[in-house]
Amino acid sequence: MVAHQRTMVIRTPGRGSIDITAEVARAASESGLAVGIAHVFVKHSSCSLMITENADPSVRRDLETLALRWAPDGDRAYRHDSEGDDDMAAHARSVLTGSSVTVPVGGGALLLGTWQGIYLWEHRTGPHTRAIVVTMIGA
Repeated sequence: MVAHQRTMVIRTPGRGSIDITAEVARAASESGLAVGIAHVFVKHSSCSLMITENADPSVRRDLETLALRWAPDGDRAYRHDSEGDDDMAAHARSVLTGSSVTVPVGGGALLLGTWQGIYLWEHRTGPHTRAIVVTMIGA
C-alpha cells in the first residue's frame, strides 16, 4: 500500500464555488497510484466540498440559490452571529453539504464522470484562505 498526502491552499473571493479538479488531479498523478482512492478534506467549518456538474455553471448558481433557501443569512432565530449575518448560515451550509469527498483513482488519474468536477464551495460572503488536504491511498 502507498500513501501520498498534500495540502492545497486556496484563496476564495467570497461566496461561490471554485473548481479544484485540476489541483486534485495533479495530486493523483504525483501519487503514482495505479489504483486507489483520493480523499479530499477541507479544514474549515464554513465552506464545503462537492462533486457536481462541470460543464454548465448555471448548476452551481442554482445550488447557491438553493443554499440561500436552506440557510438564509441573518435569520433572527440564529444565536451564533459573532462574525456577521452570514456566520451561522455558512456553518449550516457546510454541515448540509459536507467537508469531504472521495474519488476513485486509476492509472494515476481521477476516475470522475464526464460531467463531474470537484469544487470548493465558499459559504462566507467575504474572501477567505482555505486549506484542503488531499490523501491518496492505494497501490
